[in-house]
Amino acid sequence: MIEQKIDIPAGDGSAEALLYRPDDIGDFPGVVFLTDIWGIQPANQHVARRLADKGFAVLMPNVFYRYSRLPLLPPGMVPGSEPAKALLPKLFGALTADDMTRDGPCYVDFLLRSGAGPKLGVVGYCYTGAMAVRMAAASPDKIAAAASFHGGRLVTNEADSPHRLLPNIKARLYFGHAVEDPSMTPADIETLEAALRAWHGAFESEVYQGAHHGWTVPGRPAYNELQAERAFEKLVELMDATLK
Repeated sequence: MIEQKIDIPAGDGSAEALLYRPDDIGDFPGVVFLTDIWGIQPANQHVARRLADKGFAVLMPNVFYRYSRLPLLPPGMVPGSEPAKALLPKLFGALTADDMTRDGPCYVDFLLRSGAGPKLGVVGYCYTGAMAVRMAAASPDKIAAAASFHGGRLVTNEADSPHRLLPNIKARLYFGHAVEDPSMTPADIETLEAALRAWHGAFESEVYQGAHHGWTVPGRPAYNELQAERAFEKLVELMDATLK
């Protein structure tokens, strides 16, 4: 596998990114991989490499570049620990809804220029599940698939709530929800699914039973290996069906 660390132009400066692609010479279908709130960590990189092994060019940007270059967390600070949680307001502030909308096309266009395409997929986890939806809405003719796993704030009272952006989207969508997730409650899921049905696009939305927020990320307290493997299979299935 070919792995590169690069800097790419984004909405408010330069964002570091990791690019993974198979060793074979040629162009590959591309996926923008958006990390959870703790940014690029070894656990995310492991999943991105697995996806590249399936035949995709995978771009993993440091979506929190406004806060810090890599490493996002100081050495020795564990994602989800109390010291890390104290940084959450700064991380949230470094990636607003407007930032997501402006940065997304930059990542898409970079991956297309690298030879991936002609259309791309995007996947977001946790806080960036909403970003995956916003990217699909901002680049409807370039993104053919978008997935969100334990994504939060997909339904809000704001005018630009992700669920209100569906009319702008042409991609096939997949939502894998956590149980007992305060950032995406059963009422929120019901609202999202009503909007999806009214949208009349191709989608799947389901709750992963017994899987709590963060269940897909190895090493995290909520990690659920069985359901994480199922989520990975659903991701590959979505990207295979739409990009290959």
